[in-house]
Amino acid sequence: MPFKIAIASGKGGTGKTTVSVNLQYFISKYLTPHVLLADCDVEEPNDRIFFPDAQLVSSSEVSQMVPEINSGKCTYCRRCVEYCEFNAIVVIPPVKYAEVNPSLCHSCGACTVACRDGAITEKPVPVGEINVLDTGTGRGLVEGSLKIGSAMQTMMIKELKKSISAGYEVVLYDAPPGTSCPVVETVADVDYVILVAEPTPFGLNDLVLMVELLIDIGKPFGVIINKAGIGNRDIYSFLEEQNIDILEEIPFNKNYASLYASGDLLRNIDNDTANRYLNIVQFLERRFLQYEGNNYFKW
Repeated sequence: MPFKIAIASGKGGTGKTTVSVNLQYFISKYLTPHVLLADCDVEEPNDRIFFPDAQLVSSSEVSQMVPEINSGKCTYCRRCVEYCEFNAIVVIPPVKYAEVNPSLCHSCGACTVACRDGAITEKPVPVGEINVLDTGTGRGLVEGSLKIGSAMQTMMIKELKKSISAGYEVVLYDAPPGTSCPVVETVADVDYVILVAEPTPFGLNDLVLMVELLIDIGKPFGVIINKAGIGNRDIYSFLEEQNIDILEEIPFNKNYASLYASGDLLRNIDNDTANRYLNIVQFLERRFLQYEGNNYFKW
């Protein structure tokens, strides 16, 4: 089984993708070449932007099973409506109208149990696709891409994680922002979470929410402070009070931000930034030197 590390944040825009892409690069350079980056931000996956030579290897469709009501068999009893926790079914007996809203349906199957008339069957409805890419670097990349308008982020992330092939010693999950269900699904089975935070009032507020979540579900974690030097020092006070590890600080750098904006993140990395990521990799090696009795990381 590989080490699974999620890179997450309580809010968008903290630099989570920046850290994910760089961390994969430096782990592959110094620890093991067998490292996969899985883009779990399925609503807007953008890790591939930083691999200009990436080629699509395979694409597989992900579908959810959505109920379909046969009007010829339906007695409009509304039991299915009562059983549906997500208000995805509308039944109006006077006009003999029965319909399922796929965007609200969670494919739980409760309505099929409720129906005594055999009027409900299920059909597959596409919600997105999983793409496997050849980056041209030897480093693995896979992404989930949710269909526009679909609300099935959590389902897509589950299927993305199931699709990951064997042979990797480290798997990095680039998580979606926030603290909602898709984030919980992303971090549910990981061995460690790296939180990326910015030292601003908004950054601190959302970091606190993320810390509370991880404590609640019992996941070990540390924090990278990105864009260090902007904002204020309140986030440092919080981390010190809570005895939370600061893995590294990455200063705000206009030139580095320019490389990000042009999709040229992994070229011409300055020595200071490289050394900071090297420190993070060394921390991970020390923490996970032994994993299920196996010494995976050989410095």
